[in-house]
Amino acid sequence: MGIKSQADFFSGVMFTTVGAAFAVGATTYNIGDGARMGPGYFPLMLGILLSILGLLIIFQALVVETADGGKIGRWAWKPLFFVIAANVAFGVLLGGLPSIGLPAMGLILAIYALTIIASLAGEHFKLRDVLVLATILAIGSYIAFIWALKLQIQVWPTFISG
Repeated sequence: MGIKSQADFFSGVMFTTVGAAFAVGATTYNIGDGARMGPGYFPLMLGILLSILGLLIIFQALVVETADGGKIGRWAWKPLFFVIAANVAFGVLLGGLPSIGLPAMGLILAIYALTIIASLAGEHFKLRDVLVLATILAIGSYIAFIWALKLQIQVWPTFISG
């Protein structure tokens, strides 16, 4: 039985590996049960579901014939760089970097930075559209995390909020 779609096969391997890692990592926490879930319950179930999904994709890649064999193309370095950089910038801006004296800049600025940097990964960049998206994400995040869930996250930089 040969691989009939390389892209699907390796995607399935990735899903299975990440899911198994989450499931194994979740076992270090209290799992609980369905009625009284512990902190490890959700990552365990998510890891198991992700692994099952990966196995189904691997099975499909071995069984279903594709026209071109689902060859894997070249690495997309530009999108990979900008997506990783956007996530790093979000984390640094949200929590600050005390080792170099950078204070936390807050949720709103971190979301704007995340959206703008990640948008550079695409082929078409329109600043107006990106700023509209960032504003919608910032308002939605504020409503969900600060207002509805009452999480104690710094919203604005200290030089604005005091």
